[in-house]
Amino acid sequence: MYRSRYMPCSECGASVEQTASASHACETERRLAYELFQLREEIARFEADVTAFLDSAPGRFEVWYARRERLGADGGEARAS
Repeated sequence: MYRSRYMPCSECGASVEQTASASHACETERRLAYELFQLREEIARFEADVTAFLDSAPGRFEVWYARRERLGADGGEARAS
């Protein structure tokens, strides 16, 4: 089996030559993009969970209550805290 000279960095996913792995420094943007990529399923699940909650009776109440608090009970100006 062929063994590649390059391996992905465990921190940022960049393809790094094995002989240069000790001198590799992750770029901040690439590391963050790689972390988001690894969390993509969890993010999608969270979005689906929020949507399901907002479609439920308790979720609809929370939306109504937030709107009421923001606009005021009479639908006028926002309430001062």
